[in-house]
Amino acid sequence: MNVVILTREYPPHVYGGAGVHVEYLARELARLTPVEVRRFGPGPDEAGGHESPAVRSFEPWSALADAGALGVMSADLAMAADLHEPSVVHSHTWYANLAGHVAKLRYGVPHVATTHSLEPLRPWKAEQLGAGGYALSSFCERIGLTGADAVIAVSGAMRDDLLRVYPTIDPARVEVIHNGIDPQEFRPADGTDALRREGIDPERPSVVFVGRITRQKGIAHLLRAAEHLRPEAQLVLAAGAADEPEIEGEVAAQVSRLREVRDGVVWIERMLPRPDLIQILSHATAFACPSLYEPLGIVNLEAMACGTAVVATRTGGIPEVVEDGVTGWLVPITPADARGTPSDASAFEAAFTDRLNDLIDHPERAAAFGRAGRERAVEHFAWDRIAARTLEVYRRVTSPGRVTDDGGAVKETSP
Repeated sequence: MNVVILTREYPPHVYGGAGVHVEYLARELARLTPVEVRRFGPGPDEAGGHESPAVRSFEPWSALADAGALGVMSADLAMAADLHEPSVVHSHTWYANLAGHVAKLRYGVPHVATTHSLEPLRPWKAEQLGAGGYALSSFCERIGLTGADAVIAVSGAMRDDLLRVYPTIDPARVEVIHNGIDPQEFRPADGTDALRREGIDPERPSVVFVGRITRQKGIAHLLRAAEHLRPEAQLVLAAGAADEPEIEGEVAAQVSRLREVRDGVVWIERMLPRPDLIQILSHATAFACPSLYEPLGIVNLEAMACGTAVVATRTGGIPEVVEDGVTGWLVPITPADARGTPSDASAFEAAFTDRLNDLIDHPERAAAFGRAGRERAVEHFAWDRIAARTLEVYRRVTSPGRVTDDGGAVKETSP
């Protein structure tokens, strides 16, 4: 079976959970079957080989290089061209869903799409892409998902959202396969050199946030909650890749105000090398995930695998990863609008502060949560299991009995 994975993000250009997912999934799948990754460039092509994926890079057409979503669509068309006997194409996020759909139509092969989020549930993307760009991103997602032979949802909550937003999708074609973690790479680390380089005191408690600067991650609420953290605690923000300049400016202003009332505020604005991130997570008292929208939250798995307690919003797929009172604390939220804005922001922030302070005050509880989180991550979320389940989806959609109607949609028939 020849698998072609279509993605925007892939090393060395990874900035979010979807990119991490594709990186590890491609690696594990390549141990089971030939895999080619087609990604957005620039970047070096790689020939691949036994147990390693081949990689090809594609850029927007020069005439559309500065045309936002139209440029993305041109890169999709380039990725869908010149495929060599693919058995199945597998797209990730709206950035590549159109490429998967076009490849399906052109080559008559199944298209599998993994949903890491849904555009209609991220209205703040209009700020990043512009109204026209958001309409185009939503179109690419809709045409790709509704025409796919199988859709993989990264959580049960994501599956529910998918079927609600796109009711024409047959539920039988939607499979839940969670994100994963490499427990051999993400594991408790003893070293502290990375902490000291970043100005983090390993002798003080610390609350760590890792994520893009985007409204869905709830970083503004965490910064307000941090005003009331115990004074001995540090707040470490590994936060960059802002969606747009406005929110980056808002976060910078909040960080500046927070530093006026407390010390120990560390803001790391670049992508950290993975060994450094693992050190910082391993020494954290608690990992904070105040997301307003989170289909799963791979960063929670990373923290858990490093033996760190998690305090996270009870939203989306997070409760499928974080066990309340076992591997961390879940903070309830009542959304007031489609953006996930809490109906009572002050109450949400106060509850987040209380749960973080509880772990700062009770380090033995934080340590117990961390041990349980590590055990859960290893037992349920290893990438080899996830790759095997994904391969089962490929085999199902490539099995005999598939016919294509005049519109390019695939129908199942009896063998």
